[in-house]
Amino acid sequence: MSGVPLFPPTDAHLAAQIGFVLEIDRLKGVVRRNLIADASRRENTAEHSWHLAMLAGTLAEHAATEVDVARVIRMLLIHDLVEIDAGDTFYYDTVAEVDQVEREQKGADRIFGLLPAGQGAELRALWEEFEARETPDARFAKAVDRFQPCLLNFHTEGGTWREYDLTRTEVLAKQGSTIADGSPSLWAYTLQLIDEAVARGYLRP
Repeated sequence: MSGVPLFPPTDAHLAAQIGFVLEIDRLKGVVRRNLIADASRRENTAEHSWHLAMLAGTLAEHAATEVDVARVIRMLLIHDLVEIDAGDTFYYDTVAEVDQVEREQKGADRIFGLLPAGQGAELRALWEEFEARETPDARFAKAVDRFQPCLLNFHTEGGTWREYDLTRTEVLAKQGSTIADGSPSLWAYTLQLIDEAVARGYLRP
């Protein structure tokens, strides 16, 4: 069973950590709406988190202000662990958004609670910081999180934009200030992508 070591260590501290590591393997089974760049299938949330970590490390020079890159990467690797319980909430699903915060808070309680108390509290605080978007690290992490789906949707000729018949206005409303606050240069590029997507028919005006 996921989260339960078949051969647990005798040390209770290590046993809790191994249980957590096994539990978060379930993130590989949470399927998102976005297609991967070659459009062959949808990405899962574990792949999404890895991809964001790579984007953050690669694009850190474009952050609005100086950030702690290692900390941003760590934040991105854990930011969606709550989806193991809460599932992925699509940006444009207004029904699922209603109880999203409640579902994700419950997921955070359980998942980070699997770790030894001090370590669990540390990761929970990092997750809360990401959600609040009040620090330079969190703002850049959130910007990357919003930028990546735009990049993938463009390179899959519309991807979920086409699937859900979205408009330029709808996409800008969801992405704008979040990307711009964390990285003005990535926001400038996102605007170019969106306008080109409209020109190519990937996105409705």
